[in-house]
This record gives sequence, C-alpha cells and structure tokens, in this order.
Amino acid sequence: MSNPPASPSSFPSPVVCAGMIVVDHLTPPIDRLPKSGELIAVDGLVLNIGGGAANTAMALSRLSVPASICARVGDDAFGRFATETLQAAGVESSAVKIDGRRATSQTLILNVKGEDRRFIHSVGANLGFVPADMDEALATSPRVLHIGYFLILPELDADGLAERFARVRKAGGQTLLDVVTPGPGAYIEPLRKVLPHTDVFVPNTDEAALILGETDPLRQARIFHEMGARRVVVTRGEHGLVSYSGENRLQMGAYPVDFVDGSGGGDAFNAGYILGLLENRCEIDCLKLASAVGASCVRAVGTTAGVFSRPEAEEFLRRHPITLEPVDA
Repeated sequence: MSNPPASPSSFPSPVVCAGMIVVDHLTPPIDRLPKSGELIAVDGLVLNIGGGAANTAMALSRLSVPASICARVGDDAFGRFATETLQAAGVESSAVKIDGRRATSQTLILNVKGEDRRFIHSVGANLGFVPADMDEALATSPRVLHIGYFLILPELDADGLAERFARVRKAGGQTLLDVVTPGPGAYIEPLRKVLPHTDVFVPNTDEAALILGETDPLRQARIFHEMGARRVVVTRGEHGLVSYSGENRLQMGAYPVDFVDGSGGGDAFNAGYILGLLENRCEIDCLKLASAVGASCVRAVGTTAGVFSRPEAEEFLRRHPITLEPVDA
C-alpha cells in the first residue's frame, strides 16, 4: 500500500477529516424512476466526490479553512479522480492511502422529484480503514478531528477511535462525530465508548431512531448527551434541528433555499459547525453557521457544487433570520 502524491497545500492543517471517500454517480432530479427496460433521458449525469470525510473537507476548503483528509481509495481511475479532485480544491491528501486489494468506493444516487434519494453503494477500499490510518495526521495535534460516517466502517473500531479522540482532546483540540446507520444494528455499545470523548455529535433523526429505537428528536438528543457527548445536534432536514448541551436546549428552524439535491447537506453542515468551533463562536452561532452552510449544499446536484464560500455564508446569515425556541429537557 502506498500514498498518492502529496497535494500542494501546506501541512499540518487545523482540521483533520477522517473516514470515507466515495465517488458518486448522480442523476439530476427526474420525474419518476424508469420502468423495467425503459430509458429516461436527462440533460447530464454528474460524477462527483462524496463520502463524509471528503465532503466535509471540500466544504471547509470552500469556506477557506485548510483541511487534511485521512481515508482509503483503490488503485484505479476513480481513486485518482477522488485524490485529484481533493488536491485541486486545496485539501491536504498525503494521508489518503491506496488499497491495492479493493476498488474505490462508489455510490449511485438516484434523485426523484419530491422523494428522498435512493442509493446503491459499494464500500470498496473503505472496508480497510483503521484507526491507525489517522496517526500521521494526528501527530501534529489538529484543532478539530472530524469523523465522517462512523458505524458503517467495519474496521474503524470504537476502542481505537475513542483513544484517538481522547488524544486530540488532551492536546487541546475538539472532536466532531458523524455517523451512518445503513439499517438496524448493534450501535449502542460502540457509541458508549466514543461519545464520552466527543465534543459534538451530529446524527440525523432517522439515524438516531435506528440507534436508540426512539423517534422523538429531543429525547434522542438527551440520551446521547447522557451517554457522554458534550453537545448533541440532531438534524431534521427541512424541519431544522434539535440541539442539546449543558448550556442550551433548543429547537432551530431551517433556512429557506431552493432544494435540488440533498447529497452532502449534512457534511456541509459539519463543515460550518467546524468553522464556528475554530473561530470560538458561541454554540448558537455555530448552529446558525452550520445550518446556513448545510442549506447551501442542497441547491445543486452533488455534494459540493452548491456550498457557500465564506463571504456568501456571512452575507446569507446577515439577510436571513432563523427561528430559535428553547425546549424542555
């Protein structure tokens, strides 16, 4: 196993994004799924980088925040496309490992108007991602370590991740954990090990329901907070979010944007929150910035094309108020 050529960005970066790189094949929104044997024509198909670590790193780059990425790709054309795309965006990618035994992870994403996306996914090289893959990037003590798509990576074990989260926090950094739950599973015990070392935990309400068997977003957030996460943000798509911490328990609405494709919206949300952490913004301002950046992503097909630049995000926040309501614990 070897590394691709280093990107031109300077190392170290204040943010390390670790987890999944995926190459996405996306349709623009179509009126309906084709019938058996039917062809539906579209103006164009999109080949795009994806995966939680890659999406968040790319969104951070759009926000003028240097980021490094730790992940795995295959020794194939899609792996080269992924690393070249990251490098072109200024993401430091020397910690991306090439797995000679597996293909680059890919996802086929079908967008149907008025419906949630449909996914067909191959995990590929991400099957081999292990906690030790992060060690080179963590040697320089990043200010934020972000994990994209914990619980779907089979070799990213909870004990190893918890140890690295604890290491980052001991050095003065912060940790942000995102998850993916592909279906029912035994998710509680891994989270019990990692959440006590997590500064910000960001599941969506559907993921939280699969983990906990609880559908109420406020109760979901409270349980995760009691399991050790310092801040919990349960996102709810167009219904906004619930945020729960020792200082604030609140419900926030969603910013109005023209929805095209939801791919990468949660990862862009994470990038906005990370920017807030880096700038020592208060918890509520972190939520507002994250919500604005997440909303910007869904305006275009793909995980990165619609994401605000830093000036665009600040201007959007100035022009758009958002509803905030305290909630009972």
